Amino acid sequence: MTRQVTAIIVGAGHRALVYASYARQHPDELKIVGVADPTPLRREQAAQAFDIPPARCFETAAQLAAEPQFADCIINGTMDHQHVPTALPLLAAGYHMLLEKPFATNEAEMWRLVETARRHQRTVAICHVLRYAPFYAAIRQRVLAGEIGDILNVQAAEHVSYHHVAVGFVRGKWNRKDYCQSSMLMAKSCHDLDLIMWMKSSIQPRRVASFGSNYQFRPERAPAGAGTRCLVDCPIEADCLYSARKHYIDHPDRWAFYVWDSLEHIPNPTIADKIESLKTSRYGQCVWKTDMNVVDHQSVLVEFEDGCTATLNMIGGAAKPSRSLHLIGTLGEIRGCLEESRFTILHIDPRPGHETAEENVDLSVRGDMAGSAGGHGGGDMRLVADFVKTLRGEPPSISTTSLEDSISGHLVGFCADRAMEAGRVVEVDLRPFRAYPPV
Repeated sequence: MTRQVTAIIVGAGHRALVYASYARQHPDELKIVGVADPTPLRREQAAQAFDIPPARCFETAAQLAAEPQFADCIINGTMDHQHVPTALPLLAAGYHMLLEKPFATNEAEMWRLVETARRHQRTVAICHVLRYAPFYAAIRQRVLAGEIGDILNVQAAEHVSYHHVAVGFVRGKWNRKDYCQSSMLMAKSCHDLDLIMWMKSSIQPRRVASFGSNYQFRPERAPAGAGTRCLVDCPIEADCLYSARKHYIDHPDRWAFYVWDSLEHIPNPTIADKIESLKTSRYGQCVWKTDMNVVDHQSVLVEFEDGCTATLNMIGGAAKPSRSLHLIGTLGEIRGCLEESRFTILHIDPRPGHETAEENVDLSVRGDMAGSAGGHGGGDMRLVADFVKTLRGEPPSISTTSLEDSISGHLVGFCADRAMEAGRVVEVDLRPFRAYPPV
């Protein structure tokens, strides 16, 4: 019999509860035994969902850390700027941790987290769930098998849909870096930076350049006659592509876990309740007249120590969400789109009458779970399953994302933001990285 792993939720928001739901699907593998969250309602809801006794419900991570250890690990789903402050005392208290990304908001606290995890010999897994999506895992297997040789260029793109950028980065909790302390690049696309680093294995990044801005969501670009709130004073709301009514009332389940957080105290809010909420909440604001100070698009260029180059283009406001990846190697190419669950492998074919040989891989028809099943392309639950196996001493999968594995992607993101703000190329400082070998 394999041992059941016990976990405590810290930050009982959407992401932590998604990961914790693995305990309901696989109760023999994972059990939730505690919760820490400053919001009483969220503590109560988590306690009810997982049958947590009152003595194991806490307001803060510090209160939890002061108690004798009573679980194996923490599922840390706090906001970006709270990740390191909540993680440090819990690692010191003896807990392993599944930590939401981005795991830090600057290099100084990143190295502090690495040092603390090493000193206390704790396992910290970062929630780079896309590594676990069948689409990316299958591509990684082909790269490891040497099918396209040495990678000389990586082209990644994330098209953030108009409704996603509006709810998260224009109206939502990630619209100001001085609040959440993460840039849009780090909050939204550190997944993609991580995937680029993963495909390059142990080859470290050397230099970074980046360009971006808030191109669209500015007062001067507002349509003529636009008000300040969609359902209060906007005469053009009925024709607006970013109408809060169209995004959140006409699509009641779209981003509901963000938009209706002010109504959590109401068991079954009515349409009237929701409309009244949008008249005062941040999600009812005109997208051109908010206080956002993050970009809506950004391009990143990376040079690696072996001379390989990589690009990431993050574009907010796309008509359709998508993530694409194109790897060009010395022996061939791999290119595909996550949402389509398909990729193509191309090889040079110099025979007369030929140019390339192609292999098309369609994961949606395979029996090992379609690429789109589950959150993040099927990655969410696979991530938790792998973390549980790691804590039980079982061999990790190729997708396992340790804290050390995530350093390069975060370093590139921090350097990219500095490069964009300063208008210069930034050297990646790898000296601290080499000073902290894997736990």
